[in-house]
Order: sequence, then structure tokens, then C-alpha cells
Amino acid sequence: MAFEGILFDVDGVLVDSPHERAWRDTLEELMRGPWKDLAARSRYTPERFDTAVYQEIVAGKPREDGARAALEYFGVPDAAAHAAEYGAAKQAKILGLIRAGAFQAFPDALRFVLDARDMGLPMAVASSSKNANELLARIVVPEPMPGIRPDPLGKEPGTTLVDLFDANVCGRTFPRGKPYPDIFLGAAADLGVRPEASLVVEDATSGVQAAKAGGMRVIGVARLGDEELLRAAGADLVVTSLDEVDRDALARGTLARVKKAA
Repeated sequence: MAFEGILFDVDGVLVDSPHERAWRDTLEELMRGPWKDLAARSRYTPERFDTAVYQEIVAGKPREDGARAALEYFGVPDAAAHAAEYGAAKQAKILGLIRAGAFQAFPDALRFVLDARDMGLPMAVASSSKNANELLARIVVPEPMPGIRPDPLGKEPGTTLVDLFDANVCGRTFPRGKPYPDIFLGAAADLGVRPEASLVVEDATSGVQAAKAGGMRVIGVARLGDEELLRAAGADLVVTSLDEVDRDALARGTLARVKKAA
């Protein structure tokens, strides 16, 4: 079945964002300060909150769900009662990092998006993060990156990454967050494509699970050495860079890796 549209997560797929840093640094500050008593009764240490934990437990989930999941993972007493405070402190932290410019677009993602546009594939962005739109709107395309052609939309300079998409549900409230499929089903509906003919590009296990629950095909982008986690979650193709995706196969409605030269 040919693809009718592509749905992209943002953090970890399109943008190398400071989300993980914000979650990790915020919890460390809370545990060293106002939550000292909670820290003493938990399994938390700064070293335990590594990238693997972030990817498996927090990434891709709505803010309060991610906060609660992290606190439960570390055995923090009354995790649900403290999730809102943690989520709010993390939000303040990430806004500061965004305004400081502590992020960048992934060059391979920009190349993939521009190639998909050339194929005439409608595209949407679908992130649970309330900060995704601010990230996308601050990235001017093209940036001085290898392989990124100038003026991708035939417009004056100043086109931003968010301008490359035909639909945008980032930060919209849905009845259920990932790993439920609501956000991707909403993006497909806004794009006017059938879920079963949609391709999702994700980097988090919860996002892969959400897409598969919606009957969609999925490319898992393993930028952090988490190939096996994404395969186990059900990704149809797992790559470490979107440059590895065969564009000719994509145009035919199949997923394949670029063949290496003999």
C-alpha cells in the first residue's frame, strides 16, 4: 500500500532538543533541595537517570504522565501527588534552555523531510510536547548544513521548520497520550489520510506503540543506541539516521534500508 502521508514526532526525530537534560536536571535539583526527604526514601541517584531510562520511561509521553512515570521508576513516595510539581519545574527549565538556543535540527531529518516533499507526500508533526512548536518555529531552513538545499519552499529566506508541514497537532490535548494512538489518529485526520496508509517517524518506544495501535507503519529512529527497544515496540524499520531510509522504496510504499555499495 502506498503511503498517503507521513507523521513526525519532533523531539529526537526532527530536533536534538534539551528535553532529556531538562527532565534530568530538574529532578536532581528537586532531590537536592525541597525533596531531600523524598530522595532519602527513594531509589533515586543522579547517575541512575541516564539516557536509557529517559528513552524507556519518559520520552514521548505527555508531561505529567512522563513525570509520574519517572518518579514511580525511582520509587519516590506518593509519585502521583508530586508529578505536577515535577512537570511544572521541568517546563520552566526547558523554556530557559530553548530561549538560550540549546537545540538544533538533525540534518538527516531535514534531508528526509525535503525528499518527502519532493515525492508529494503530505506531512504532519505530532508531538505530545507543549514546547514542540516553539522549537520548530526557531529553526530557520535552510541552516548551514551539508546536503540541505537553499530555499526549499521557493520562498524568501526565513522559512522555518514548522512551515514545511501541512498539518500540526503538536501540544494539542487528546483524550489519551502515547502509547495510545489518539495523537497520530488526530494528525492523520487533519492531514486527510487513512491511518493504515500513514507512516510515522518516531524515536520513543511509547510513540512506536502508539502508532502501531493506530494501525500505522513506523520508522524507529535509534539515535541513542536503542535499536532493540524500538524493534521490541514494533517498529517496521529501525535506523540510526534517516539517511539510511531508501527513498525509492518509500515512494513505492515500502520500507527498506539503503543498500550499501559492494
